[in-house]
Amino acid sequence: MRSKIIQSVMVIFLFLAGFSGASAEEADRPTILATTTDLADITRRITGDKAVVTSIASGKEDPHFITARPGFIVQAREADVWIRIGMELEVGWEDPILRDSRNRKIQEGAGGHIDVSEQVLKLDVPKERVTRDMGDVHPAGNPHYWLDPLNGRIMAQTIADRLSDLYPRHRDVFQGNLQAFRDALDFRMFGESLVGRYGGARLWKLLLEGALMKTLDADGCLHELGGWYGMLVPYRGRSIVTYHRSWVYLAERFHLKLPMELEPKPGIPPSSRHLARVMETVTREKVRVILQEPFYSRKAADFISENTGATVLILPNTVNGTPEACSYLELIDLVVRDLSGALEIE
Repeated sequence: MRSKIIQSVMVIFLFLAGFSGASAEEADRPTILATTTDLADITRRITGDKAVVTSIASGKEDPHFITARPGFIVQAREADVWIRIGMELEVGWEDPILRDSRNRKIQEGAGGHIDVSEQVLKLDVPKERVTRDMGDVHPAGNPHYWLDPLNGRIMAQTIADRLSDLYPRHRDVFQGNLQAFRDALDFRMFGESLVGRYGGARLWKLLLEGALMKTLDADGCLHELGGWYGMLVPYRGRSIVTYHRSWVYLAERFHLKLPMELEPKPGIPPSSRHLARVMETVTREKVRVILQEPFYSRKAADFISENTGATVLILPNTVNGTPEACSYLELIDLVVRDLSGALEIE
């Protein structure tokens, strides 16, 4: 009888010990709430199974115009870390979510509030005072920076470093996953052959210095250039027209021109007068592609296409914008592949 009692006590003890261990393990997995799906995907690549990561945006909507729903406030209230794009992308909805969450850990200025824009390369930073007459212009610059793969690399570094500071016991995991993500991105940007020969960091340095093509040519390695850069390099200097000025980072990185947008000003719908000017530009610049996101009406783009012969290309600019764009790397894969295919058509 006594033996059975001892066995029962041991079973209960082991059960409780296991439960306690699971609770400790669960408590050590922070809840991270990102504002966009791009941030969430990169964060998951960094954290692996060491965190629970979700996002406010779904990827299918215009991230400028998200409604601060009660469910988002509940998510923010329970979050340990908040990660945002910044540069006022979330200006219309971030403040009410953070304020009403009453979660001190994730308020701006707190350790659990990460603004990933702090280290990225910024474009379209206004040189004069911004007024409403200019349309939806952001004083800190264009916030769609994630469409530059180099900024994707920088974003991952910022997330890994900040999370390593917050959760030092997982630093090795975070930094190891960061290196794996950078390697995967570099392979897709330049091709595995060149990354193996030069290293990703050096290739990015050469590209930023404007010396990549000259160096590869001098070394007899130009034929090895692949990846995203290799796919779009034949179309350097080509012009494309976009609906909103959200593709400027992608265009800058791959040396494409953006002579104008279908919007007369950021956030202002196209007018018939402006579309007449767009048609003139499309004809003069021999523009073959009109690029826009799925959440904008394609009426104006179709009108320009019917009158000029330009191809309308509907592509997501964020993860989960379409089923194919299921990760950050797959998003850039999709955009580069379809854009290069459309530019190839003469």
